[in-house]
Amino acid sequence: MDDALQLAPQLTLVPITMMLAALGLSRATFYRHRARASAPPSEPSPRPSPARALSDEERADVLCVLDSARFCDQSPAEVYASLLEEGTYLCSPRTMYRVLAANRQVRERRNQLRHPAYTRPELIADGPNQVWTWDITKLKTFEKFVYLHLYVLLDIFSRYVVGWMIADRESAALAERFLKETIEKYDDVDPERLTTHSDRGSAMRSQTVAQLLANMDVTQSFSRPRVSNDNPFSESQFKTVKYHPTFPDRFTGLDHGLDFGRQFFPWYNDEHHHSGLAYLTPATVHFGRTEEVLAARDATLLDAYLRHPERFRAPPKAPRPPPVVYINAPPAPTTRGPGDPESGTSDPHQGPPLSQALPPGDPLTHGPDSTTEGLH
Repeated sequence: MDDALQLAPQLTLVPITMMLAALGLSRATFYRHRARASAPPSEPSPRPSPARALSDEERADVLCVLDSARFCDQSPAEVYASLLEEGTYLCSPRTMYRVLAANRQVRERRNQLRHPAYTRPELIADGPNQVWTWDITKLKTFEKFVYLHLYVLLDIFSRYVVGWMIADRESAALAERFLKETIEKYDDVDPERLTTHSDRGSAMRSQTVAQLLANMDVTQSFSRPRVSNDNPFSESQFKTVKYHPTFPDRFTGLDHGLDFGRQFFPWYNDEHHHSGLAYLTPATVHFGRTEEVLAARDATLLDAYLRHPERFRAPPKAPRPPPVVYINAPPAPTTRGPGDPESGTSDPHQGPPLSQALPPGDPLTHGPDSTTEGLH
């Protein structure tokens, strides 16, 4: 419409109706906009004061009362109630707020905590032993307000549980021991290339754990407060634990929890076909047997295709697991060509790799004081 209004004065040989038809505009709309554009600007008429509004003198009296030494630290509702009990009515509490707002005397008077701007974590893994994510969850017992605590350390690339521990409490000392013994268990893990990611729980943010990882040259990464999507792999793994058919509603004690862990985690690592890994087991991906297993699957599918090609649109191939895993993938770069705007793509759900799987053998430690157990 703006273009039509600018072109109209320049058209001397072409009727306006032809121009509007070429532009696909309505004549009525064009003439209405042109009349508004040529009309002199009009100032908005002042809003009439309501008959029930306070006069300037009354507003000044209200402000004087609110600013008095007696009421300067009280809310308008408190002032209103106090004056009513004394037989005085000036105005409603809402009008008191309006008078204060007109004089810029309404604000938050208490000191408010300003939270820092937390950076969104962005982690990437294209192989195992690059990024481990860990978390702690509670397990109910038959005693009220008494819980077991399950510590799990997970590789996000292979989803392999590299370490687990069950304890009767959550503490920084147990978390430090859990991380230290799990990392030292693997000779092929380079601590300088390893990143541990967790939420901001008290054990995760403790100075004990921070000093341990700093001394081992392991990088720490944290989720943003109250953002569970920053630690999705641990949250998903805990759901798999608690939705397993063998998971009890309540545990009778520490020994019961350890018995469950000894049965569940070997199944999870070696037998569970993970949907995020193209239904490969975490151990297959973690120990580099992916191509071998996929070749066997492809051979089976090809044999089925050769026996019944009419049942397939094309020779089938087994799905592949994602080559890269992210926690909060960075925004895809946008590339624009002439006449072909396209944006780059990336998988937002894949993340950094995990550490080596736990070798078979004895668990971490289980003594009368530690009340813990590691993955085997």
